[in-house]
Amino acid sequence: AHPSTCHSASADDPLGLATADFWSQGNDATWGFLRHSEIKHGRVAMAAFVGFCVQSNGIHFPFDFQGGGVSQAQYAAGLSPPEQWDALPFAAKAQIILFIGFLEWWSEFGGQHYMRGGQPGKYPEFKNIPLHKMPNLFDPLGLSKGLSAEQRETKLCAEINNGRLAMLGVFGFYCAEKIPGSVPLLSFIKPYAGEIMGPF
Repeated sequence: AHPSTCHSASADDPLGLATADFWSQGNDATWGFLRHSEIKHGRVAMAAFVGFCVQSNGIHFPFDFQGGGVSQAQYAAGLSPPEQWDALPFAAKAQIILFIGFLEWWSEFGGQHYMRGGQPGKYPEFKNIPLHKMPNLFDPLGLSKGLSAEQRETKLCAEINNGRLAMLGVFGFYCAEKIPGSVPLLSFIKPYAGEIMGPF
C-alpha cells in the first residue's frame, strides 16, 4: 500500500517531505525511504521503551551471560538501563553492535530494496546463508499469512502510530535522566551522569 494511507493531515508533514525527491531517485523511492525509516526506527523505539521499563525494574535473564564465574556487573542492583549498558564489557558491546550492523546490512541487500519497489518495513528472509538457524524476522510466527490486504494495512498503520508514540516515550525517558524536572511525570527516574549517545 502507498504510505499516504497512514498520512492524515499537513500536521504530519510540516517539512513537505511528501513531495520530496531525495537524491534524484523520484518521489516513489523517497516515499519508500521515509516510510521504511519510520517503521524501522519505530520498531527499535518500541523495543527500547519496553526494555527500559523492564530493566528499570531489575528484571533480567536468570543465567550468566559471560560464564567462567565472571562478575555480572550489569546486573548490580540499582543500576538504570544506561548504567547497565556502561557496565557491560567492551567485547559484549562490540558483539551487540556488530550483530545489529549485520542485520542492517542484510536489510539493505538481502531482498528487493524498499526504494526499488520493495515493501517498506519488510525484513528479508535469511536465505542462502550457510549454517544458520535464524528465523524470519519480519513475521517469525506467520501471523500475517492469512490476513487480507486491508487488514495488513490497518495493522501497519497501528504499528507506525505505536512506533511514533514509543519514540516520544523513549526520548521522554532520556530527557528525564539527563535534565531533571524536564518531564514532571517521570521525576521518579534516576538521573544519569554518563553520555547516552556514547556507546563506549
